[in-house]
Amino acid sequence: MEMDNNPALRLPAHAPAAQSKQYARTTSASVGIALNAVRAHKLRAFLTVLGVIIGTGTIIGVGSILTGLDGAITNILKSFGTDTIIALKWSTGVRFGRTPLEERKRKVLTLENAYAIRDRCPSVEYVSPYLFPARNTFHRAKYQSNDVYNIDLGGTEERYALGGQAEMKEGRFFTEFENQHRVAVAVIGEDIYKQLYSGMEAIGKPLEVDGHTYTVIGVMNRPANSFPGQQDLRVLLPYFTMRKLNPGADDHMLVITAKHGLIAKAMDEVRGVLRQERRLAYNAPDNFSLSTAEQMIADFRQVMSVTALVMVVLSSIGLLVGGIGVMNIMLVSVTERTKEIGLRKAVGARRIDIIVQFLTEATVLTGIGGVLGMLMGWLISRAVGLVFPSLPTSVPVWAATLGVAVSVGVGLFFGLWPATKAARLDPVEALRYE
Repeated sequence: MEMDNNPALRLPAHAPAAQSKQYARTTSASVGIALNAVRAHKLRAFLTVLGVIIGTGTIIGVGSILTGLDGAITNILKSFGTDTIIALKWSTGVRFGRTPLEERKRKVLTLENAYAIRDRCPSVEYVSPYLFPARNTFHRAKYQSNDVYNIDLGGTEERYALGGQAEMKEGRFFTEFENQHRVAVAVIGEDIYKQLYSGMEAIGKPLEVDGHTYTVIGVMNRPANSFPGQQDLRVLLPYFTMRKLNPGADDHMLVITAKHGLIAKAMDEVRGVLRQERRLAYNAPDNFSLSTAEQMIADFRQVMSVTALVMVVLSSIGLLVGGIGVMNIMLVSVTERTKEIGLRKAVGARRIDIIVQFLTEATVLTGIGGVLGMLMGWLISRAVGLVFPSLPTSVPVWAATLGVAVSVGVGLFFGLWPATKAARLDPVEALRYE
């Protein structure tokens, strides 16, 4: 009470404001000293923060690529259609290592399975079998002196195009009549057309595939559901034509189009029919897989999250190396400026002022590295976008913010020990230092 009533002992009302101004001046002076130190030793400063630049640039670059890849693959999978179901013998989803023996022993899906789904699933609009060629063989398409290796050969029916899986650029898709009569016709992908026919009219021209000659009746547009940089090397034959000329082929994919808005009901119906067709006991697990676009997107994002975590951890190694370099150079700086520190403490500088000075210098150093790293990450993003135009790379805000924030945090963390060491120097001993 006496202290409160004694004007001599009462703090002035403007003391907090004056104190905050003093801190602001101290911080501003520390930033100025830090920038002067960087300008005085440009090469040393650059080499010091090189690890920070690489680490930050990698984080931002990888973030932009993953963001672009996520958008591209999500659009690809959505382009299958919200009403499309893909039935395969193999399990889909994330897996590591070899395919389990149980899956390799599974029976293949058959044409009869497709017919059973068509006849017994009222919620299904279309179902088309897609016959893969025999495994462990490479297939070649040829026209005159031009040829393309490792083509995507397959046999299917007219309903494959009716379900929206093939969009024609020129000509037409084959008909059910051509399928039933095993007519030797083919529909080719956009890159097959470009590489074999070089812009000339392809409709009506012969196409040799594995020693058999077909007549080209249509050219398909590149599918929307293609990966960035992937070539359209499809050669589609009528299903029974494929069976006739490739008797060893027996592995099927079933492309099922549900009636609009009935995808869940169609999934249940298809699963029930396939379990009956494959003679599964009521308590036995499915020995096939059914996938929709939403399920494939969820599986893809599960893989991407693991990939992103691994890439961030690897990128952090560069930041760790950069942080160690910053700590090393700050310790050298403390040694070089021992007399300066002693002089500042002799004229009234407190420990906190010395700590703020050196922490500010470390954070300014790594902050500059973070900005340069952000520029490097943007250049990586642009370069990837130029190489793969179909990959919509962009620098996400979270990656840029994280990169710069982590670089500043590295400066604070690794600059703390040198700053504390400088603050603990005895001013008398520091002034004597030579």
